[in-house]
Amino acid sequence: MRVDVNAPAWHGQRWAARTALAAAALAVLLPLGYGGLDGVLLLAAGLAGGAVTAAAVWWTLTRRGPARWLAAVLAAVTPTVVVVLFVVTLGWVLVLSPVLWAVAVWSGRYALRSTGTRPRHMKEHRARSVRRPFLLMNPRSGGGKVERFGLREKAERLGARVVLLDPEEHQDVTALARAAVAEGADLLGVAGGDGTQALVAAVAAEHDLPFLVVCAGTRNHFAMDLGLDRADPAACLDALTDGVELRVDLGFAADHPFVNNASFGAYAAVVQSPAYRDDKIGTTLELLPDLLTRQRGPRLTARIDATTLDGPQAVLVSNNAYRTDDPVGLGRRERLDSGLLGILGVKVDSAAEAAALLLDPDPEGLAVLSAREVIVDADRPEIEVGVDGEALILPTPVHCRIVPGALRVHVPRKRPGVPEAQPRLNWRQLRKLAATAGRA
Repeated sequence: MRVDVNAPAWHGQRWAARTALAAAALAVLLPLGYGGLDGVLLLAAGLAGGAVTAAAVWWTLTRRGPARWLAAVLAAVTPTVVVVLFVVTLGWVLVLSPVLWAVAVWSGRYALRSTGTRPRHMKEHRARSVRRPFLLMNPRSGGGKVERFGLREKAERLGARVVLLDPEEHQDVTALARAAVAEGADLLGVAGGDGTQALVAAVAAEHDLPFLVVCAGTRNHFAMDLGLDRADPAACLDALTDGVELRVDLGFAADHPFVNNASFGAYAAVVQSPAYRDDKIGTTLELLPDLLTRQRGPRLTARIDATTLDGPQAVLVSNNAYRTDDPVGLGRRERLDSGLLGILGVKVDSAAEAAALLLDPDPEGLAVLSAREVIVDADRPEIEVGVDGEALILPTPVHCRIVPGALRVHVPRKRPGVPEAQPRLNWRQLRKLAATAGRA
């Protein structure tokens, strides 16, 4: 297949690639040229400052008492000193260089948008009409969003049967959902947190029923990655009358479903503490020193196909992979239908390794993988697991898996959607594109 690179679109891409390369070069060379030897020393000081800051953060998390406070001060003061040095030495160049870098990034991504690197979006299917929708609503979730947005009233006007969870007693939402199915419900939905969403979603998937997400929780990560309007939970109910269907994957840790992730290691141990709900920061700072230095908690092993992660302090297994190459998109998933789990493993045993996480483009202490299955084992018969934020104790080994396309989610036809991920900057590809001439 021959592509006419003289066509207007390719012509614009070539010049965008050239602009990106030129702007990136100027962004780096201008401070060095303007500052001379001072510019070179300043660059070294910036790298050293980044390393010291990362190390100080590590000491802050792994020490107690005066040593922790001294490390915290160092973590705050070091980047401040570096910034002041840059301002004093470079002056106006400090403003121009980031502007040039922004031009380079924007131009580079523009040039790569039509080179076949753009992600595939989730496909929409026609949503069949439902007659007996059933919704569970947690009146306390999200600080009372059910009442504040009139979710019960709107759902009932649209023909749904609504059951409010009793905040004073524990209720088995899985049993409630199964009872609704036995009574003839043809759609299950939840207005609540992601943990409750996952439990009811598993029942919907089990009976091949559509599922409705109403973002009435605190963070609503699942709703965010479905492209729903988290600022207006009531808009989610429009899917009952004017919706489309998305086929998305569902993750399991042992037999426990998750729509977002299952976490093992330090974070999972912290959320197990009874004090965590009332004092998240204090509890985390109290427990992390022992957890990160391996004085407390299990020694984990994660097996992903032919790869073994030995002794990571934390492992995050997610229903589809989180973005890691775009700071703006951190915490988001481009898709929920790839059929693969995302795996993030972190192993840091010293301040030097903590600095490498910040400065090394490919640090040894960070593993980013994808697979259909993950087995997390430990040196004890049971381990703490955080499943969509819910604290559980599960027997080892824990088998994590993904069921592709298990969940039929109904979403409103009109919704904000998932922001399109920008192409990853590939400087080698940009150089090739910039040098292209004639026909390729």
